[in-house]
Amino acid sequence: MSDPVQPLIEVKNLKTWFPIRTGVFSRVTAHVKAVDGVSFQLGRKETLGLVGESGCGKTTVGRSILKLVDPTEGSVRFDGQDVLASEGADLRRLRKRMQIIFQDPYGSLNPRMTVGSILSEGPRIHQMGNDSEIRKMTEYLMDRCGLDAVNHINRYPHEFSGGQRQRIGIARALSVEPEFIVCDEAVSALDVSIQAQIINLLLDLQDEFGLSYLFIAHDLAVVEHISDRVAVMYLGKIVEEASSDDLYSDPRHPYTKALLSAVPEIRPGQRKDRIRLEGDVPSPIDPPPGCTFHTRCPSAGSRCRTETPRGFDVGEAHRSHCWLEDAGGVEGEALQA
Repeated sequence: MSDPVQPLIEVKNLKTWFPIRTGVFSRVTAHVKAVDGVSFQLGRKETLGLVGESGCGKTTVGRSILKLVDPTEGSVRFDGQDVLASEGADLRRLRKRMQIIFQDPYGSLNPRMTVGSILSEGPRIHQMGNDSEIRKMTEYLMDRCGLDAVNHINRYPHEFSGGQRQRIGIARALSVEPEFIVCDEAVSALDVSIQAQIINLLLDLQDEFGLSYLFIAHDLAVVEHISDRVAVMYLGKIVEEASSDDLYSDPRHPYTKALLSAVPEIRPGQRKDRIRLEGDVPSPIDPPPGCTFHTRCPSAGSRCRTETPRGFDVGEAHRSHCWLEDAGGVEGEALQA
């Protein structure tokens, strides 16, 4: 679990807004508020699951932490170092310690490079050994990730299945010996049986190499099995954060309850009531005032429509950003509204 003294990753009030330009002079007329004030911590050898509907800003959070996109505001610290202020050689050294596994195993690999070249590129850039040492490490990583190094090292990405390509992506991320990996929907494009294999591989690699994961996904059933803690996002904000056990056994935010009610129940004799959310997700260009979920929340009251909820501690390391948790008693008003 996380080190209370020094978390590996510390994100505070992260905002990433993308400008919308219109007119002849390309003036900025609005912003897409993809990430709008996200804060969390991630400890060493810990996995934080980041879940939510498509378009809620999960991928942008991961890319902002790695500075693959430039955040608008906020801070990101990795092992005490300011990531967003790092440039040049300092940023390259940080990038060696922070890697990403992309969602698309078909589009994330260079089709003109062999697997051996793909996996050795990072170690060569960071001067991690001579040719013989890099070749030996490449073969080890291929075998460790379930690929036959002898037969596959000189093949090209198009010669592999989707699951095999994702294994190549995992091996590439590991090739520079990182401490932190963003898994950006790393299993969503794979068949269910292959998903289970990749999840088990990631867990084994975490134990072997002492890795920390930010595991981004929209499938709550997948997140439950790999995450120590889970953060739920809606329209650019985190609305609930808790340990995996607490979130799945006692969800507190109405949005979290709705997401969990939609997870299929495969155990016989167990049925649950579906919570149907009315309307569509509002536009991140012009999010609603107050609680951004109030336009779809069945329990929203007048305060929810005007005031942004703060985070309420509802258990040990369990926080919900919902006015229904206010000890002042907004619940009665909300339910009658």
